[in-house]
Amino acid sequence: MLGSDGGGIDGAHILTPMPYLISEGIVTDGKKVPMYILARLNLNGQGISLSNAFKDKNVTLDSAPLKGALKKVAVTFPGGTHDMWMRYWLAAGGIEPVKDLDVIVVPPAQMVANVKAGAMDAFCVGEPWPLQTVNQDVGYTAFTTGEFWKDHPEKAFAMRGEWVDKNPKATKALLMAVQEAQQWCDNPSNYEEMCQIVGRDEWFKVPVADILDRTKGNFDMGNGRKLENSDLRQTYWNRNASYPFKSHDLWFLTENIRWGYYPADTDTKKLVDAVNREDLWREAAKAWGQEAAIPASTSRGVETFFDGVKFDPENPKAYLDSLKIKSLKA
Repeated sequence: MLGSDGGGIDGAHILTPMPYLISEGIVTDGKKVPMYILARLNLNGQGISLSNAFKDKNVTLDSAPLKGALKKVAVTFPGGTHDMWMRYWLAAGGIEPVKDLDVIVVPPAQMVANVKAGAMDAFCVGEPWPLQTVNQDVGYTAFTTGEFWKDHPEKAFAMRGEWVDKNPKATKALLMAVQEAQQWCDNPSNYEEMCQIVGRDEWFKVPVADILDRTKGNFDMGNGRKLENSDLRQTYWNRNASYPFKSHDLWFLTENIRWGYYPADTDTKKLVDAVNREDLWREAAKAWGQEAAIPASTSRGVETFFDGVKFDPENPKAYLDSLKIKSLKA
């Protein structure tokens, strides 16, 4: 909330729903701090992991066999991407979050240790912790989130609106640098170097072996199921990974409404137009000759999830009305 003028920060690599939750004061004690999403940072690359205690159930995308068995599951932030994946997955199998089990918040780096200690049964988080769970023989990966929703958006590059408005040239330079870095990260010849860098103590502080395989698209789920050279790997630039589609933000807001983080009558279109600055993304892409990467529309169109449910960004209400399990807020 402070910004650099107050000893804080002006921007972050952040879960896509958080700039909205901050802008509306929902996670900042009622203080509204306008934020702008400037770029998406990745598609895919998350996972839901289960303790070895549930290995005999061999659960993947259908959570129904876990009803009554799961007691406590963890996510990284209330209303964040992992919270939305977890709640959707549970509800699709007839398990009602909060009513049927506890949903707790645990920092990513503490997920594996908490499962090992028996403090929780399952968690949703980004790589490398799902693979680390397998490599430490603590649990298995039920699914990688690209199986849940192919090429789904996840984290964003976001900054305080006030800073962006005051510093348009610096904002463009930052965006151009992020876009160029995303291209570099999506080059297979750079995978190993990238994993060496992020595995360092000042970043993930995990062995490269816990990062590299899934970066290459090779998934050993820890229960005998494997995916080889899969395009479900985390993607940074290819397939419009960097462009912040407004339709994707609309899905996150609709799901946040579903679980009571926003009132049911929230004007989601108005909120998306205020926070999502895809126009600045386009300006930055043009500035370094990436016009070909600019999509024709701010919407990626109808999205389809693993259970066959479809989200049409032209009619989010119909999507919300179709969902049986929800906790709407008046």
